[in-house]
Amino acid sequence: MSGMASDHNNSSQEEYIPHYLQKEDPFASKLSREADIVAGFYLTIIGILSTLGNGYVIFMSSKRKKKLRPAEIMTVNLAVCDLGISVVGKPFSIISFFFHRWMFGWIGCRWYGWAGFFFGCGSLITMTAVSLDRYLKICHLSYGTWLKRHHAFICLAIIWAYATFWATVPFAGVGSYAPEPFGTSCTLDWWLAQASVAGQVFVLSILFFCLLFPTAVIVFSYVKIILKVKSSTKEVAHYDTRIQNSHILEMKLTKVAMLICAGFLLAWIPYAVVSVWSAFGRPDSVPIQFSVIPTLLAKSAAMYNPIIYQVIDCKFACCRSGGLKAKKSSSKKSR
Repeated sequence: MSGMASDHNNSSQEEYIPHYLQKEDPFASKLSREADIVAGFYLTIIGILSTLGNGYVIFMSSKRKKKLRPAEIMTVNLAVCDLGISVVGKPFSIISFFFHRWMFGWIGCRWYGWAGFFFGCGSLITMTAVSLDRYLKICHLSYGTWLKRHHAFICLAIIWAYATFWATVPFAGVGSYAPEPFGTSCTLDWWLAQASVAGQVFVLSILFFCLLFPTAVIVFSYVKIILKVKSSTKEVAHYDTRIQNSHILEMKLTKVAMLICAGFLLAWIPYAVVSVWSAFGRPDSVPIQFSVIPTLLAKSAAMYNPIIYQVIDCKFACCRSGGLKAKKSSSKKSR
């Protein structure tokens, strides 16, 4: 009986035909022309805001590059990843939405899928490294005494190597990149999991090493930080001004990191759910009009980070300037 069941499973996997092989033209848009135009304008606005915001973060950081702390270097790397998504990837999808079909063929599809996954994976692994840095800095104070700038650059090299490896694995014949069901964008071929055991191993590896494990590290780090901050707030109040100011700066960097991670995960979780369902559920049951929404939401993640960074930075600057004014006025009175 078990042999018959396995034969049935194998036959069902062999019978599955992904959406991009069911049609003669997999790159024709399955949406209405009006929906494509709306999506094209939406991505144009997102792309412009993301390019300007992340470009501004990189420009301002370059003016004080020798003074950047390790956590700020990681933030700059995150801006580089987001800028890469906006400059390298978004023009392909914007043009395709306006032309009502994917315009760049299979080579362009694979390049677009690689670039999107490469920069997206780089963003998530960078945020994982930032969360670990914040966790060690807040919860293990001795860590901050030996961490230097060159350690941050070593970490960046590891991040880029990690993203390059996982984005390039599909080209080794293990996986692939394919058009989305709506036709005007490309992504990892999640549908391989429906066709073979090797495809399931590939998809599960991608999900674990490029989503679940980094997300678990991020959640663990910030839960530990929140618990530590609650228990140590009263202790910091008894220290001198220099230690208090250092603590305020560390908490500012931690808030930036927490909000950026939260925004990234909220933008990508709906897309991850649809991708997992396409890999292991019933992919044909997902309406095409519905499948485009998580994709557009995920593409907007690159826009949030510079906004979050600048809002927190402005609040910190206002608080700091207020404190300086108070100190100056008090010193004048004492004189």
